[in-house]
Amino acid sequence: MGLWRTLEYLSDLLGGGGGHGYDRRRKRRQMQTVELKVSMDCEGCERKVKNALSSMRGVRSVDINRKQQKVTVSGYADASKVLKKARSTGKKAEIWPYVPYSQVSQPYVAGTYDKRAPAGYVRSAEPGYSQVSRQHDQLTDMFNDENSNSCAVM
Repeated sequence: MGLWRTLEYLSDLLGGGGGHGYDRRRKRRQMQTVELKVSMDCEGCERKVKNALSSMRGVRSVDINRKQQKVTVSGYADASKVLKKARSTGKKAEIWPYVPYSQVSQPYVAGTYDKRAPAGYVRSAEPGYSQVSRQHDQLTDMFNDENSNSCAVM
């Protein structure tokens, strides 16, 4: 079986195509990094999460920052499978919801600022005031002289 895969690999390199459906069965995944927020209180929790995630197929490295409650997994594993495996340890886990301050235009607006976020991070949600301003614009356009469909009370 090993010789057959080697021959198919060499055939693909030379442009032969392989033929026997090998490429259709095996989907090539790209290397990706998955960041999770996992509740960890002690070294035992950290070890439990690291062992569970390291044992997954396709995972190359697992980095844990217990102070920030952040787990970074690099490899060829899907994000949904990594999240499911982290939750199987009994810990509360979610995809990392924070971004650095520099990437958000209004970091202290009610929708983005989070007291529980690590230092230098805010939630990745856009500010909540943008919908209010759009509604306000619609109301002011209703009585605008340049709007042909405006209300002409006067």
